[in-house]
Amino acid sequence: MAERLIPGDVAPDFTLQDETGKSVSLSDLRKRKTIVYFYPAASTPGCTKEACDFRDTLGSLQAAGYDVVGVSPDPVKALAKFAEEENLTFRLLSDEDHAVAEAYGAWGEKKNYGRSYMGLIRSTIVVDPDGKVSLAQYNVRATGHVAKLRRDLKLDK
Repeated sequence: MAERLIPGDVAPDFTLQDETGKSVSLSDLRKRKTIVYFYPAASTPGCTKEACDFRDTLGSLQAAGYDVVGVSPDPVKALAKFAEEENLTFRLLSDEDHAVAEAYGAWGEKKNYGRSYMGLIRSTIVVDPDGKVSLAQYNVRATGHVAKLRRDLKLDK
């Protein structure tokens, strides 16, 4: 399990397929600040809530200079279905082998009903245009996360 990232760290570069099958690299997104959020599974209640919150606030995030990409261990086909069903207007990236989640410290031990297992830890990393981490949040809650993130980025007064 990789260590968690902290502000000032260089964000690990990656290339993943988006919901259309197109390759997307973090280095391609470096013109603006990028919110990279990791979520466990497309089309589940919490992940849908979080994705829709990002969708609904995307215009104001973009106006403030931020782009958003969601990363999950789902295959491209599941991401395409999720994007279509929820009218998601930002890229969803497939990290099936969870290598990117591991590099970002978003893969690790989880506990549920007394059972321990390895899985995706809901996390959000904000990367500045120079490729450095400006904000890193781990174990975030799906509900209310986008509103908290906006406050932490000082986008809401």
